[in-house]
Amino acid sequence: MLPLLQLVPAKLLNSSCSLEKTLQCSCSFHGIPTPSVQWWMGEVPVGVDGMDGSLQVTSTMLGPWANSTISLTEEPEMGMRLLCEGKNQNGTHALSILLMSRKSSLASQAFVKGLIQGAIYAGIVIALLFLCLLPLIVKHIRKKQAKKAAAIRAKKSSKVRASQELEMSLKPEEPGKPIVTTFSESHILEKQDKRAS
Repeated sequence: MLPLLQLVPAKLLNSSCSLEKTLQCSCSFHGIPTPSVQWWMGEVPVGVDGMDGSLQVTSTMLGPWANSTISLTEEPEMGMRLLCEGKNQNGTHALSILLMSRKSSLASQAFVKGLIQGAIYAGIVIALLFLCLLPLIVKHIRKKQAKKAAAIRAKKSSKVRASQELEMSLKPEEPGKPIVTTFSESHILEKQDKRAS
């Protein structure tokens, strides 16, 4: 008695894409019965095992495995979709690949490179400007500090003078020393005039 084959739907087990001189994408499907593989470029199916202008498709089947590779020799249109579809009577499995033009990636790389260079040049210009302005900034800071120091010294000296005057006025008189006060002559004469009248 022959064993019953278990039916397995098509399933994508491996896929890859590489870009050197040509874009090459591969898909590997597994299923029982062996899946058939169909490539689609946009909405259009691509012929199997043949050349179709800029496209070349190669497929191999071994046991429950189906492997297929597509090669694209021309630049893909921006945003073009490539679809790899494996199908048997029990199911379908597919992989969608969004193709980007190499030119667009080069343009974006050039933009990023230009942006980085611009940032570096801007940094250099700012650093040079800062170095040119540094002596003026230092001079301005020193001038401010000198004014502040002069104001503090003036404040301190006025406080010292005031405290010295206060100290002198509060100093007790020493006993035994005669108090000598000087009067001007006019002041003495005034007092004498007042007595006389």
